[in-house]
Amino acid sequence: MEMQAGQPTFDRFRRRLKILYIQPGTNAFAGVERVVDAVCSMLADRYPEDFEVDVLYTSVHKNRPTEARGYTIIDRVAHGRLDLMRTFRSVIKAKKYNLVVVPQIEPTVICMAACLGLDRHFAVHLHGNPRRERSHVKARILFFLMRFYFLSRVSHVFGTSPKQLESFKELFSSRVPQVWVPNPVRRFDLSGQAPLTDSGTVTFVNVGRFDFQKGQDILLRAFAELVAIRPDVRLKIVGYGSGEADLRGEINRLDLGDKVSIEHHPDNPQAALVSSDIYVSTSRWEGWSLAICEALRFGLPVISTDCEFGPSDILVDPRLGRLVPVNGDRALVEAMAYYCGNLASERLHNDFRKEFVDRYSPERVVDIHAQALRVAAKELS
Repeated sequence: MEMQAGQPTFDRFRRRLKILYIQPGTNAFAGVERVVDAVCSMLADRYPEDFEVDVLYTSVHKNRPTEARGYTIIDRVAHGRLDLMRTFRSVIKAKKYNLVVVPQIEPTVICMAACLGLDRHFAVHLHGNPRRERSHVKARILFFLMRFYFLSRVSHVFGTSPKQLESFKELFSSRVPQVWVPNPVRRFDLSGQAPLTDSGTVTFVNVGRFDFQKGQDILLRAFAELVAIRPDVRLKIVGYGSGEADLRGEINRLDLGDKVSIEHHPDNPQAALVSSDIYVSTSRWEGWSLAICEALRFGLPVISTDCEFGPSDILVDPRLGRLVPVNGDRALVEAMAYYCGNLASERLHNDFRKEFVDRYSPERVVDIHAQALRVAAKELS
């Protein structure tokens, strides 16, 4: 919102929109948690006169940054569902928030149920695949409540992918206004990055949580087929998660111990990306894919499964990469073999990839988030 020159400082800040973001009640500070932190930090830094941004943390996150933030942190660790609902109501009631932004559908229902009777606006911020999240009875109940009771009370739906928003609209027969708010893709310090030389070995890299969703099992089976025709290849699987033991077991079963390494870079995958040639994603579903965007930051060509939803929204030009069927099959092996044989020509597009992903840089997407908040809070600028 425009401020008049010479307007008193106290009046300017009195008019700020009060925004509360809810962090997921998870243990790891990873995808969604980093997005919320980055968005709120950008808003607080760039629009201090427009927004008063609070972020509620209801759990203890591993690897949570300790540096000071421009937004206000509210730490209220909840123990159990009832305590979580009491925490939601207490925090949201304590301040006249113009908008409460909640990630994902289930937490939104719980939060809105806890705040019945309070005059607050809520926005659902989709990060995953709504169709995939109804995997248990409690989720199906909460989805039912969202569709037939709470959705009509939602101010806006924010989404990380245009196709994800369309899926939500169809799934819930929703007429709620929707806005695509791209995830910010962080920058890396590439000043000391030396150009890769032709070492005779082609290195693939995958970054993600060790989980069924991310499909590292699909990747390993395809890579085993690739090794049979291209013994000069290596694979780095970077991440964390409870599925690590299964991954190591699969590596041993496929006799890939000398070809595949598992690496842990919990805060920054730069070391793995900068020393690799090709990024490969074999997710069974995604909301978006920050990992793909971060690979493009380094100029890496990307091979990705054409899963719902993010990869096809990102890889919109063949110079960026290739999409293959979700189950991998022969198409994945053929795509990997193609890049092995055409690495020199593909590196000619490195700068194009870097420039393309700049559209998702924090300083560019913050304006989209700010306008979405203004509209959803009924305060059009």
